[in-house]
Amino acid sequence: MKLRLGLPKGSLQEKTFQLFKKAGYHLHVNSRSYYPTVNDPELEILLMRAQEIPRYVHEGVLDAGLSGLDWILENEADVVEVTDLVYSKQSARPVRLVLAVANDSDIKEVRDLQGKRIAAELVNVTRRYLAAHGVKATVEYSYGATEVKVPNLVDAIADLTETGSSLRANNLRIIATILESNTKLHANKAAWADPWKREKLQNLSVLLNGALRAERMVGLKMNVPRAKIDTILNILPAMKHPTISPLFNSDWVAIETILDEQQVRDLIPVLKRAGAQDIIEYPLNKVIP
Repeated sequence: MKLRLGLPKGSLQEKTFQLFKKAGYHLHVNSRSYYPTVNDPELEILLMRAQEIPRYVHEGVLDAGLSGLDWILENEADVVEVTDLVYSKQSARPVRLVLAVANDSDIKEVRDLQGKRIAAELVNVTRRYLAAHGVKATVEYSYGATEVKVPNLVDAIADLTETGSSLRANNLRIIATILESNTKLHANKAAWADPWKREKLQNLSVLLNGALRAERMVGLKMNVPRAKIDTILNILPAMKHPTISPLFNSDWVAIETILDEQQVRDLIPVLKRAGAQDIIEYPLNKVIP
């Protein structure tokens, strides 16, 4: 049996391949192929635009796929959301679909868009948002370069952003956030009802989330005199409790823990001054709670 899985081609492809590698799935594809090889004979992978994946999952062409909540909603896909995978092409945080206008525009809030023209790639999501706010406007599909269409072609845009830097660079300001979106592993209902495919998807979910969790964490190991154990433990944060192992024929112990990578830079000098030696920081592939 095989699980037919759609993965995003384009801006998210490299990040997705990296995530799968850390989860233990090695994907290889040449530039002209849409069918990567994978070191799991139970997976059949197809690459396609993220915008299309939810529709093919909904229709049963794919058993499951990775795509953003935004595209699931845009396609009105009736799918099972297996798990959230909070990553994007630049960062480990959700993207936002925002309404933006020129910096010098008289438009200050959503209701000011009444009767205006808006360019958007997520046309259906944008129309539903405006309707929910009682606004009637013309929403047209944008094939790209959406930011440059304001103000000469349209009055406003609905566009995805991670940091807002591209909008600022094009002299645009945000007037509202339509939704926050992150990548979701989602499945069609028939696949989810199949016991083998459901277990395969659940296993994939555990491994992918473990790989994501590991991206922001590191392992830390050090040698400590027995007399300094309490001092070091009072300094160390940990997921639960550090591992303490006696060193052979010695008054020293090895202490090992897992912690947030952002904490390590400030902790290591403090641990060194407190008596820790031979401190080793190492990366992690997966962290499964």
